Amino acid sequence: MPTARSDGFGVHYEVSGEGPLLVLHPGMFQTGASWGDAGYTAALAADHTVVALDPLGLGASDAPHATAAYALERRVDAVTAVLDDLGADRATVWGYSMGALTALGMARHAPERCDRIVAGSWDPVNGFASGLEHALRQLELPADTDAFDLLRQGAAADPAQAAVIDAADGAALRANYEAFSRDRDLDAGLASTGVPMLMYCGTADPWHEPMRGVAARVGATFFSVPDADHLAGWVRSADVLPEVRRFLARR
Repeated sequence: MPTARSDGFGVHYEVSGEGPLLVLHPGMFQTGASWGDAGYTAALAADHTVVALDPLGLGASDAPHATAAYALERRVDAVTAVLDDLGADRATVWGYSMGALTALGMARHAPERCDRIVAGSWDPVNGFASGLEHALRQLELPADTDAFDLLRQGAAADPAQAAVIDAADGAALRANYEAFSRDRDLDAGLASTGVPMLMYCGTADPWHEPMRGVAARVGATFFSVPDADHLAGWVRSADVLPEVRRFLARR
């Protein structure tokens, strides 16, 4: 059970396969094992060394209660700490949802550690706020609704995410949310990083159009997952993997 140290906290990760290094970063209410459960890890481990990490506050990683511990720069530090623990200079980083925020943060704050970036379902301009506004309109809820409780209740409808929530430290989860819900304007500077990027999103996900627009502006490759909402864009690995593997195979 390897554990890297980042800013004084333990970051748990698991390694499988052999080949070019590929770091998988899950979303909120997920762990590194979630990639395996959704069918990604085994497929990718056929030709990559796959490193699936537990973000701070989730799974076997430490769970600080301070919001500052989950700032984007600290999330990037956690990934680079795992690379350092492995003795690796660079890797491809793939993240979904909150993991996509972290992957794009790697391109912004540590491009020298990135071979490629794959980012699924995140609005780099307005961040979580645009998804929250969509949810409040759809559910006809007031603007002062506790967004963290709304997010947690929605995630708990998925049994796999409910299990992660039940096992986690509630105060750490809220601190995690408080940090990533503030992150926005991530698109600034992405075009100049020099890191090849692939972005994707389900067409029924409120982040589809914002993400597609950013991809066009910064020169990233983009693909859509037809008729997929936010959860379906994750669980439909059979639709996502062929596109990502083509991107990873490019020279």
